[in-house]
Amino acid sequence: MAKLDGLETVLDFLKGLQPKIVAQIAKKVLALNIDPRPADSKELIGYPGCYRVDSGEYRIIYRFDAEEDLVEVILVGKRNDDEVYKQLKRFLG
Repeated sequence: MAKLDGLETVLDFLKGLQPKIVAQIAKKVLALNIDPRPADSKELIGYPGCYRVDSGEYRIIYRFDAEEDLVEVILVGKRNDDEVYKQLKRFLG
């Protein structure tokens, strides 16, 4: 089971969302420590070791380090716009 880091990022994003959405995103994030590369994950082009998974209309972007068995959640954002990718570019350069 992988270690999970970056939960502060997730908690900050979840503030003010409906409880049903919060539960869906939290379940998806917690599942990443059991299976860091689920079938619906995709590796991000141009960001080695970074993946994305979807939870309803939200996207979870995370990094997986197999050597350290560590999942680091980087961003959570809406799927229907490119804002999450703009934030990722600012965050990772």
